Amino acid sequence: MSLLEELKTIIEHEQSLAGPLVPLPHSGKGDGERTPASDRKPSEMARNTSSPASRIAPSGNAGGDLFGHRPVSEPGAGNSRSAYARIHALIPTESPLHEMNTLEEVEAFVRDNVLIPLDKTRKNPVFGTGNPNADLMVIGEAPGADEDAQGEPFVGRAGMLLNKILSAIRFAREEVYIANILKSRPPNNRDPLAGEVKAHAPILYKQIALIQPKILLCVGKTAATTLLDRQDSLKAMRQIFHDFHGLPLLVTYHPAALLRNPGWKRPAWEDVQMLRERYDQLTGSAA
Repeated sequence: MSLLEELKTIIEHEQSLAGPLVPLPHSGKGDGERTPASDRKPSEMARNTSSPASRIAPSGNAGGDLFGHRPVSEPGAGNSRSAYARIHALIPTESPLHEMNTLEEVEAFVRDNVLIPLDKTRKNPVFGTGNPNADLMVIGEAPGADEDAQGEPFVGRAGMLLNKILSAIRFAREEVYIANILKSRPPNNRDPLAGEVKAHAPILYKQIALIQPKILLCVGKTAATTLLDRQDSLKAMRQIFHDFHGLPLLVTYHPAALLRNPGWKRPAWEDVQMLRERYDQLTGSAA
């Protein structure tokens, strides 16, 4: 078989599994009246195939073809369970989190239990803050010194920048919900260890299942690679909506990274504009 024929066979095989993997061009924003939070359903996610806010890549747990490529799909497609039920199912069956029905119960569990050594050395647990019925959830990596001291995520310089970024795309901090993968501060702001993530990630899954956001924003590589279960550069994960078990998830730079590298502010601005556009499509918010 010639090289050309071999390539043709490979491409036909890949397309039969995944369909053509073609990026979608940009167009305008969605508009309309906002749907009340009590009426929101994952199946109501709007489609706008001409917009970058509609570029969807499945989560790292999805199957792929022989090259490791995964088909483009709309969040929630092909599964009768809600996104929140699927995310809740990620919690280990033996976890007491299954019996909890409110954020207050989960916060008390975090406060009163030592799941990893960091839970002994912290000044305060950093559970999460914001609107318990938020349609947008912002997820970071782990608390820093300021967060550990105050018991609230994103309160230092990085937190001030996050507030400005949210305000620039018409969100008040109180309107969204903000949380981290880890609820306790690692020493010297080191990256979370695999065992620490394994112990604390189910708490985040429970938060998502209870809050039921319509869209997730991961700030920083660690938050993104943890939720998407993939090891990629942040650059490779940006500018596309990933499917996190039925919820659209966008990745951008951590505000602390933007403080160290001002040149990244422009691409971060492009990311959050995509976020706002997709949010408006999902919620029916006016542009």
